[in-house]
Amino acid sequence: MEMEFESRYEISRTVEFIISKSFTRIALQFPDELLKESTKVVRALKSKLKEIENDREVRFFVMADTTYGSCCVDEVGALHIDSQCVVHYGQTCLSPTSVLPAFFVFGKASLNVSSCVKHLLDHASKSDKPVMILYGLEYAHLIPAIQEELRVSKTESQLKFSVANVLCSFISPSKDPRESMELPIPSGEDTLSSSRSYRLGGLTWDLPEGSKIEDYLLFWIGSDNSAFANVVLTFNGCDVVRYDAEEDSLVTEFTQQRRILKRRYYLVEKAKDANIIGILVGTLGVAGYLHMIHRMQALISAAGKKSYILAMGRPNPAKLANFPECDVFIYISCAQTALLDSKEFMAPVITPFEANLAFSRGSEWTGAYLMHFQDVIINSSKPDSEAESGSEEEPRFSFFQGGYVEDHNTNDEAENSGEETMALVQAAEKALQLRGKDHHNQLAKQTAAKSGPEYFLNRAYRGLELNSDNTTPEPFLVGRSGKASGYKHE
Repeated sequence: MEMEFESRYEISRTVEFIISKSFTRIALQFPDELLKESTKVVRALKSKLKEIENDREVRFFVMADTTYGSCCVDEVGALHIDSQCVVHYGQTCLSPTSVLPAFFVFGKASLNVSSCVKHLLDHASKSDKPVMILYGLEYAHLIPAIQEELRVSKTESQLKFSVANVLCSFISPSKDPRESMELPIPSGEDTLSSSRSYRLGGLTWDLPEGSKIEDYLLFWIGSDNSAFANVVLTFNGCDVVRYDAEEDSLVTEFTQQRRILKRRYYLVEKAKDANIIGILVGTLGVAGYLHMIHRMQALISAAGKKSYILAMGRPNPAKLANFPECDVFIYISCAQTALLDSKEFMAPVITPFEANLAFSRGSEWTGAYLMHFQDVIINSSKPDSEAESGSEEEPRFSFFQGGYVEDHNTNDEAENSGEETMALVQAAEKALQLRGKDHHNQLAKQTAAKSGPEYFLNRAYRGLELNSDNTTPEPFLVGRSGKASGYKHE
C-alpha cells in the first residue's frame, strides 16, 4: 500500500527534482479532492529527503482553496510564503508560469489496457481515417503500455495510429511562454489551418507534411471534463470518440458539446451590441495575461466602446451582479477554465477569442476555435496599429435589434476628460431638477449608456407609490419601545 501511494504521488521523482534544484522552500498545491492526502504526501517527502540528504532542512507549505482554477499554478499564494517553487498535484492545464518554476504530478488513474485497445481497434476498423490518440494527463503513465499492446496486436491498421506526447512535467518562468517548457515545442505556428504542430490540454503532437487534423479520427482516453470539452470545441471539424475508463465503454454522441459551439456564436453576436465591457482577470500566474489585458483594452477602445478591468477571483452570478452597467464580460484565464456557462449571469461572459471576433470589424468565424489566449495574440487578424488608425466604419447589421446600428466612438470624447466630467455634472443637475417637476419626462427613460457614470445617471429611486399625486406628508407614528423579549405594551 505504501509503495502504491509513493508511486501515485511520485515521491521519489519529486525529491530528486527538489535536490537537483537545491530548493529549500516548496509550496505543495492540491485540488480539493486530493487535499485529504496532503499530510501523507508531506510526511513521505520528508522521509525520502532524510534518506538521501539528512543535513539539509527543507520546508513544505500546503496550499488549498486557490484564488482561481485549481488547474493553474497559484503563484500568488506561493509568493506569500516566499516559496522557491510550486509542486502541483492533480489535473492541470500546463499553462506557462510568470514568476516561479512549477513541477507537476499528474497522478495515476487506473485503466484496463486490453479493453481500451480492443475498443480502439474495433472502432478504427470501421473507419478509413488515421487515428490520433489523445488522453487525460492522469492516464499518461499507461500510454507506453497501450502503444506496446497496439504493436503486438496482429492488425493491418496498426500504422494508422499516432499518439500525442505530454508537453512537459516541469515549467520554468519566462517572458516568452514558448521558451518556458522543459521539453522543446515543435517548430511551426500553433494554428488550426496551416500548422503541423498542435498543443492542447497539456499535450503536443505533430502531423506528417500534407496532412490536416480534419483527416484524423480523434480517440480520447479519459473522462468528460474541461480538457475534453476543449478538444471537441477546438477540433469541431473532426470525428471524435471518447473511451470512458470508469464505465469501460465508448462514447460517440457529443450533441451537447456541439450545442455549446452554437451558443458561443450566439454570445459573439450579442457582444457586438455591447457598449460597456468588463474585463475579468481570471489568472495572475499564466504568462502573458497582462499583455492580453492590454490588448483587449486596445481592441475595445478601437471599437468605440468603454472597458473596465475587474479582479474578483472566481466569478459567479452574485459577484458580477454588482456591475450591472457592463453589457458583456471578457474572461481572461487558462484554456480549461475559459468557458463559463453564463446562463445564470445577468450579462454574457465570453473568451478573448470571441471578443476578437465581436469587436474586430470585418472578422468572420470560419469554424476554427482557439482556447489559449496566447494563440489569440498570434492569430489576430488585425494588428493594434491598423485597428486604431482605421477611419469611420459603416453601420453594421445587428441581429438583436433587427437593423443597422452605428458604433459610438469614445476615443474623441476621452481626449478632453475635464469637459466630459463637467458635462456629466451639468446633465445630472438638470435631470434632478426636471424629475422634481415631472415624473414622466423623457430623461427618466432607460437608454443605452456608453460609460459607467452615464449608466448610473439614468438610474433613480422613485419610491414605492410611483403614480401617487399626494405630496402632503403623513403624520408620524410612535413605534414600540422596550426590549425584544418583552415590549412595554405587551
